[in-house]
Amino acid sequence: MKWKGGFMNRRDFLKATGISAASAAISRPLLAEKERKNEMLDQADARIEKNRKGNVELKLTGPDGKPLQSGHTVKIEQKRHKFLFGCNIFKLNRCRTPEDNAAYEKHFAELLNFATLPFYWWNYERRQGQPDDERTDEIVRWCKAHNVTTKGHPLAWNYVDPRWLPKEPEEAMQLQLKRIDRCVQRFKNDINIWDVVNEATHYDRQQVEKQAPILTEAIRKMGVGAYVREAFKAARQANPKATLLINDYRTDPDYAEKVISELINENNQPMYDVIGIQSHMHGGCWPVQKTWEVCERFAKFGKPLHFTETTVVSGKQGWELNKERKDPNFRWISTPEEEKRQAKQVAEFYRILFSHPAVEAITWWDFTDQNAWQQAPAGLIREDMSPKPAYEELERLIKGKWWTKTEATTDTGGTAKFRGFLGEYEVNAQVGGKNLTGTFHLDKTAREIDAQLKA
Repeated sequence: MKWKGGFMNRRDFLKATGISAASAAISRPLLAEKERKNEMLDQADARIEKNRKGNVELKLTGPDGKPLQSGHTVKIEQKRHKFLFGCNIFKLNRCRTPEDNAAYEKHFAELLNFATLPFYWWNYERRQGQPDDERTDEIVRWCKAHNVTTKGHPLAWNYVDPRWLPKEPEEAMQLQLKRIDRCVQRFKNDINIWDVVNEATHYDRQQVEKQAPILTEAIRKMGVGAYVREAFKAARQANPKATLLINDYRTDPDYAEKVISELINENNQPMYDVIGIQSHMHGGCWPVQKTWEVCERFAKFGKPLHFTETTVVSGKQGWELNKERKDPNFRWISTPEEEKRQAKQVAEFYRILFSHPAVEAITWWDFTDQNAWQQAPAGLIREDMSPKPAYEELERLIKGKWWTKTEATTDTGGTAKFRGFLGEYEVNAQVGGKNLTGTFHLDKTAREIDAQLKA
């Protein structure tokens, strides 16, 4: 540093500028952390290009089964991602007004292809033997009509005991296992992805001891390992083709050691298909480095990862501020500045997850601020159903930057080459004055795909 015709040493410079050595020492780790974050985000696009796209030779035939002639321009447009971008769909037709319901449907269908349906036992079966299947059927019909994949959540969770549950723990557990069998069998043609067991790592925390003493005691007597194994065995027998998840909010080694490592059969083979990871961030968004480290920690099991419950709020940290007050009327403060901050953090979080090869799904939790968990501004859309910047940012990514819409020209043999994001596609061509259309599915393993065009 040049100073009065000479050079100032570092200590004098810090003193002159009012920066103490201690402050500089603190700033160095912060600077390093920022550099690591920027590096990971800078590399995300390259990882996405590698992990989420594929090169294809599209072999096109006409209605007569013969290859298209060379020189035809074909339009190729993605219609659906293979990757699951989702949200819980608890508020479908349950918003405040018909207009709100219509807006909820519109915004959900335009952005997402994956929906989590509620199966909380204490609410789903308020009276023994009278489960609320009609509500589930209603949501399933909507999802099928809008090409949205469904998931049930959860089959087993000792969060609240159903009021009618027998007080004998062993009897309660038998009813729990029968409940798993019944739900999976009942919806095997409609729901093929299930969160089987929820939050087993810390199954005996104080809150659940109070709200679900019977089921908590049943797990304690049975043992966590036996509990999760029996639950998965029941689900697998009910639908061998289903995709089964273990799900937890714990992202530390305890989840891996106490639950996942226990969830193996007599041949030491995993009984689960996917590891579910919750990421509610009411107290502040995870740093980019932590997000990546969580992915790496659980990817070591060799199974796909689903981020099953994601929340980044667009307000001040009211949840933390209200811990001591415990005021039921306490309100979070959401501002335009906080919404912009939410959008930035959401985009970074999704970019990191979408770039990691083990992650196959991200589920946002509350789609709208209306009655969101903890009354927080946790939605992608506001209480009045208008999209927040976070929704618009995800739309720009999911249906823009990460969406393939291109043209190609057929060569000899009717082959059109292109590179695109994995998912479902439509291809169109003008042949003999007629518009011909075909569909195909692009997977990572695909190199050559046959598609017949029809009028």
